[in-house]
Amino acid sequence: MPSDLIAAVEYGGYISLWKLFLFILALFGWAPLIRWVFTDTQAVRTNVFTWTLAIMLSGIVSLLLWLIVPVFFIGLLLYLIIVGGVTMAYVTHRNSRVAEFEKILSAEHLRGLLINPHSKIEKASHGISFITSNDNEVPLPEPKSRELEGFIVTCDLIDDAVWNRADAIRLVPQKEEYAVVYEIDGTASKQDPKPYEDVDNFTHYIKQLANLEVEEKRKPQKGRFTAILQEGERTVWAVGTSGSTAGEQIRIERVSAIVSRKIDDLDLNENQVESIQSLRDIKSGIVLISGLKKSGLTSTFYTLLGNHDPFLNNINTLEKQISAELQNITQFTYSMTDTGTTTFARRLQSVFRKGPEIVGVGICEDAQTAQLASAGAKDDRAVYVVLEAASVNEAIEKWLKLVGDKNLVADTLMAVINQRLVRKLCEDCRQPYQPNPALFKKFNISPEEASTFYRPGEIEYDKHGKPIVCEKCQGTGFFGRIGLFETIRIDDKLREVIRKATSVKEVTSAFRRSGMLYVQEQAIKQVAAGTTSINEVIRSFSKKS
Repeated sequence: MPSDLIAAVEYGGYISLWKLFLFILALFGWAPLIRWVFTDTQAVRTNVFTWTLAIMLSGIVSLLLWLIVPVFFIGLLLYLIIVGGVTMAYVTHRNSRVAEFEKILSAEHLRGLLINPHSKIEKASHGISFITSNDNEVPLPEPKSRELEGFIVTCDLIDDAVWNRADAIRLVPQKEEYAVVYEIDGTASKQDPKPYEDVDNFTHYIKQLANLEVEEKRKPQKGRFTAILQEGERTVWAVGTSGSTAGEQIRIERVSAIVSRKIDDLDLNENQVESIQSLRDIKSGIVLISGLKKSGLTSTFYTLLGNHDPFLNNINTLEKQISAELQNITQFTYSMTDTGTTTFARRLQSVFRKGPEIVGVGICEDAQTAQLASAGAKDDRAVYVVLEAASVNEAIEKWLKLVGDKNLVADTLMAVINQRLVRKLCEDCRQPYQPNPALFKKFNISPEEASTFYRPGEIEYDKHGKPIVCEKCQGTGFFGRIGLFETIRIDDKLREVIRKATSVKEVTSAFRRSGMLYVQEQAIKQVAAGTTSINEVIRSFSKKS
């Protein structure tokens, strides 16, 4: 009888030492699994009791079955199926509740086990590093952290935006995802959307870079940070966030190096350059810098201020938002926190009291500011004022209404500048064409002046039907922008016209008789020169703001 029992046990395989070792190994593997599930369920905030009990019971049941089943390997298979199945059910459940970087047993997680995590982070950075708004260098984030996920999304966005020559990135919440829009040469360009999770990680990361409140998602916030690209180039990005009913909107905008621009860089014609450069000699008076929104007004504003020697002149500005820091120029801001406690005009008055010789007014939107700026100009100060207007004629009409005193305008106004921006055709892929002869007559262009117009090149395809993208303009057909300017210097004759005029039309007619070229005429000259296209000019002038 004992020999029969031993034979039966030997048949079941439960006496074999190596089988006993596997059984004990499974037992000791199951115990830590229970402890991990107990701890992890608390970390991911799911049902601790249910999942811990499920793992515990799955182990007990499968181990008992393993002992009962007479064939060892069938018992082992049942153990793996039951415990493994419940474990995978929990992993699937917990992965649905956590961020991408916290998921386990995913393809990304398994690949990461075979790769040095720091090498992986360096590769994902595209060679980009960051400096906070407080001028602190940011180290690479730790693996498996939320900062890492935000860092990767930020690097991807900035690398792609720089390659596409985007000046700004807008992220707008939609129902199921975020819309991504690049502003390239002043034109919106839709990109592939991004999931909410990616944008949440991105926003979390850049708010820390820009020293903003991470948890504040409703009130508008502004800040900036610096990105150092792979080539060592530094780019400063302004960050703006604001809440909406759909979610938080984010905009990051590249701050261009406008502070180093000179008058010669403003795309003025020869006569305009000479006239505007002479403004550096004025000791008092008003210079109006006008244009529509996003027409490069800030760039021109800073350039004209830089036309004066900041070491020989005390220069102050008052702006709603400082786009770039001007060396040796004192810049004051009028922010949202000032609203309700003071006005822009009162802040400007406090700037005048500091005794500057040259004052820059970042925007003039009310009569009190215009009158104060004119009074300051009459008191031996040079004052540069930014004004929203579509033309010199509209700017002078608006200024006369705001100031409300023709004699004060006549006494103080030194020059009026108006500008627009149009995209320049890419010289690598633009295509010539013969326009309808009626166009020459319509735009007063002689055939000798230009017999050929240019337009963006049509997309070409290789033999596999894949589009061949121009490496210079990335297929947009345009590369960069050029300014179009109307300028008028106010001389004694024009001052007399302003004093005696009974209507604005008399003033604007006098400007024209003085030789002022309209901005539309400047645009047609650029079309004739092949710098831009006729459709781009039409698009630019169809914009109202």
